[in-house]
Amino acid sequence: MEYDVTTEKTIDFGATGEAEILQNVWSIITSMMYSCPLARGFAWSPDVDAPLPVAQAKTVAKLIAAIREHEPRAEVIKVSFEGDGAMGVLKPVVKVRIVDGAV
Repeated sequence: MEYDVTTEKTIDFGATGEAEILQNVWSIITSMMYSCPLARGFAWSPDVDAPLPVAQAKTVAKLIAAIREHEPRAEVIKVSFEGDGAMGVLKPVVKVRIVDGAV
């Protein structure tokens, strides 16, 4: 089964199984590099001041790498964006599949 993970979510402190994995992906895509005091390398670093197509391509690559590193139980299928790129707003929507045997 595939799931869309967006930047819109509330934290479930008791999440387990698939819900925990999806929440971890959400945490990765909404956290900027160096923003976690005890895990400075957690998450990803956005590309600012780049042309829109370049920023989108780099963001896709960075998100995939961050999810592979920090939540290997989720396999990224697709990354798309919501928002108005002309206004500087790109919100990632990450389609993931839970790796067989991960839950």
